[in-house]
Amino acid sequence: MLALILIVVAMISGLTAMRFAIHGQEVAIPPLVGLGPTEAEHALSGLGLQMSIERQYYSPQIPEGRIMSQLPLPGTKVRRGWQVRVAQSLGPTRVAVPDVTGQSEHAAELNIRRRGLDIASMAEVEAPGLPADQVLAQNPTANASQLIAPKINLLVSDAPQPEVYVMPSFIGQPLGSASRTLQDEGFKLGNVGVAAVVETPTDQTASAAPAPPPEPSPASIIISQAPPAGQKVTAGSTVSFEVR
Repeated sequence: MLALILIVVAMISGLTAMRFAIHGQEVAIPPLVGLGPTEAEHALSGLGLQMSIERQYYSPQIPEGRIMSQLPLPGTKVRRGWQVRVAQSLGPTRVAVPDVTGQSEHAAELNIRRRGLDIASMAEVEAPGLPADQVLAQNPTANASQLIAPKINLLVSDAPQPEVYVMPSFIGQPLGSASRTLQDEGFKLGNVGVAAVVETPTDQTASAAPAPPPEPSPASIIISQAPPAGQKVTAGSTVSFEVR
């Protein structure tokens, strides 16, 4: 009985010591909003924490360069070595968003960066009748007054992509019908070769001159093709055959 009591006491002591050891590694995150980057890093480093500036936003309330938000929130308990993510204020908006619609992608990018702004994302869409790489729309719009972040999203025209087909199998079909099918679908007929016929030489043919290779005819049967069946091809591609 005494031994059992000692074991239970030892287990409780061990769990208590482990709990104190674990919680002894935890610290409460201090408030950082309103501090400069140097002050915030100093406050965190004293607790064994790190800081990462991940975003920058315009703010009429928080002075430029100061911390305007943080994650995790103040008072949250974390382990030492934890990284606190913050957003930094750019101060009040002092830049006008340029109108880059109708400009080329390159010209729009230069115009945006020249004003201290950046491109957040760029999406492309096919626009028949318009040249490729032309800005169709932007967000925020030109001369927007309530700019939140120094980033602009662009929608740019893309060149129309050629139609893609899956090459069917023409093997076993007559050359004439396969050629008509290709022409009707907008493809081109390439080289047509005739497979060599291997003949066993005899005494009469051994001394004779080799016969010229036969010419393909519409009735010739296709035995191979390039591109092969199942391969993806674009409209106007060239298809070659070997017949017999």
